[in-house]
Amino acid sequence: MKDVKAFSYKQMLCNKKNKVIKLIIIMLFILIAAFILSMNLGVIRLSPWEVAKTFFGVGTSKQQLILFDFRLPRIVIAILIGAGLSISGAIMQGISRNPLADPGILGINAGAGFAVVTFILFFTSTANQSIFLLPLVALVGGFTAAILIYILSIKNGAVLPVRMILVGIGIGMLFNAFNLLFQMKMDYHQFISAAIWLAGSIYGSNWKFVLALLPWILILLPYAYYKSNILNVINLGEQNATGLGVRIERERLLLSITAVALASACVSIGGGISFVGLVAPHLARRLVGPRHEYLIPVSAVLGSTLLLVSDMFARQLLAPSEIPTGIVVAVIGAPYFLYLLAKSDS
Repeated sequence: MKDVKAFSYKQMLCNKKNKVIKLIIIMLFILIAAFILSMNLGVIRLSPWEVAKTFFGVGTSKQQLILFDFRLPRIVIAILIGAGLSISGAIMQGISRNPLADPGILGINAGAGFAVVTFILFFTSTANQSIFLLPLVALVGGFTAAILIYILSIKNGAVLPVRMILVGIGIGMLFNAFNLLFQMKMDYHQFISAAIWLAGSIYGSNWKFVLALLPWILILLPYAYYKSNILNVINLGEQNATGLGVRIERERLLLSITAVALASACVSIGGGISFVGLVAPHLARRLVGPRHEYLIPVSAVLGSTLLLVSDMFARQLLAPSEIPTGIVVAVIGAPYFLYLLAKSDS
């Protein structure tokens, strides 16, 4: 009887895994379709045939400039940032057991953005001059915000989910106020650039930005997936996790560092893009359930697709002018956040 039950359980897991793999393949096709469409769209339209010719080196110099120097870096950065922010949100929701956790809502993005604005104002005139330092600078701001939020969220020895959200919103507003104050000390061009960047703009990205962000994504995303079983155990509760031999405080610290580092690195390149880390993990959880070995890769693909499609709308809605991508994401994410907040009873 036990052998039959064990076989049934293994068969169920196998079926679940196959279902998730099929789902990921379908979503990857959607992401690839958005990737191809994004290469065509812009102030100067490129037909699919022109894109294909340019890829094989037979396009005009103008087409090569548009595709390889402007559009492809921006598309790659949108995909990387979408994946990074969504995984950061999935980790934060897992370790806090708070469905409303998101690096943007919690003020992590604002702290990272404040550190970058401070660095640009006092140490360099343009972000491009020190692009590879920006993720490290943002990391300092992100961790400062995370520590403040954790300390101020404790009440009676416990961190309350809604209290953490409210504290995070307050900390984010505080950092945004300092951002505005420091922007007032900038010259006109720096002020406009900083304002657009903080709104969540991928405009002006180039391959240097890709190279600055790529190592963080390539290292931290696999590590997050490696820790998926730990996240599953943490979701069982502290007593159960401890009983199963998990050093819960140590694992929470490592996972928190991973989440903050991912969010900070993404903010340093893409600015203050919020709600990706909230929406993508929630949609993934509805599709594949709470197990993080499925949730993490599905969240990454959904986050990349969400941000890439949002960036396409940002470029096209008021063409030839552009809307910061973060505003388009906020239009999608803010109502969803209010819906989740209304459902929360904690």
